[in-house]
Amino acid sequence: MDDLEGIFEFQKEGLATEEEVEAQYAKTNELITDAEFRSTLNQPEDEMSAVLNINAGAGGTEACDWSAMILRMYRMWAERAGFKVNDLFEQDGDTAGIKSASIEIIGPYAYGWLKGENGVHRLVRISPFNAQGKRQTSFASVFVYPLIEDDSIEIVIKPDDIEMDVFRASGAGGQHVNKTDSAVRLRHLPSGVVVECQADRSQHQNRARAMIMLRSRLYEIELRRRQEEKDKLEAGKSKNEWGSQIRSYVLDDRWVKDLRSGYKVHNPDAVLDGNLDPFLKAYLMWVSNPTGVVEDDD
Repeated sequence: MDDLEGIFEFQKEGLATEEEVEAQYAKTNELITDAEFRSTLNQPEDEMSAVLNINAGAGGTEACDWSAMILRMYRMWAERAGFKVNDLFEQDGDTAGIKSASIEIIGPYAYGWLKGENGVHRLVRISPFNAQGKRQTSFASVFVYPLIEDDSIEIVIKPDDIEMDVFRASGAGGQHVNKTDSAVRLRHLPSGVVVECQADRSQHQNRARAMIMLRSRLYEIELRRRQEEKDKLEAGKSKNEWGSQIRSYVLDDRWVKDLRSGYKVHNPDAVLDGNLDPFLKAYLMWVSNPTGVVEDDD
């Protein structure tokens, strides 16, 4: 701001050009907007890495293909942002795509960036699997929770409350896939939470990682419970509804729109290639000011 005021004074005295003032204004505006956005990442869990689950909705091959597209989108976003991606679990679709998948996104503030992605993602396109070329609507659900990798947050899990299954891994995972019962499924009986991991060659390692996933899920459930209690006290505010439809991707008409913030772009290819930052920022800014209007980006 000081630099902007200074160069504006220089411009009035003929010592700077109007273009230099405009360039400094754009730079200042960008810095202030970024600082305002980062101020929304102010919860302890925002700093954590994230686990992201994707599940195909009803619709068979179409939904499974859409889930694979969603998985690719988040992978590309994470890699572009400098995060590390670890595969945890993947179940292939019967014909194409995936029925479900889980990945870790490792890095500071990964969860803070992605916490607004919980919900149903809707795709509308001319189907590549339909000989008549009909327009098809597909759904995939995304669930994100913070990854607790240390003991700084206490989550008590009684051994008697856990039921474990082992099975042969499927999907991506290396030479051991489909050869040994190394994949692990943990079921937390009191909550009904189920986590699955096939990331490692060893059953023991998969169980250890699945326990981390389970602790993280239970922590997220507690966060959600607290948020719901807070929402009851602030019933007048608009809040994200867990599990609801959050975004539409309409490929033939060339647009993607977030149904909460109203943010919209007309380049779905870029979004599906991982250009998610504008949507993530628009959502977080909308949460901090639900009455604000987010302009469409044409």
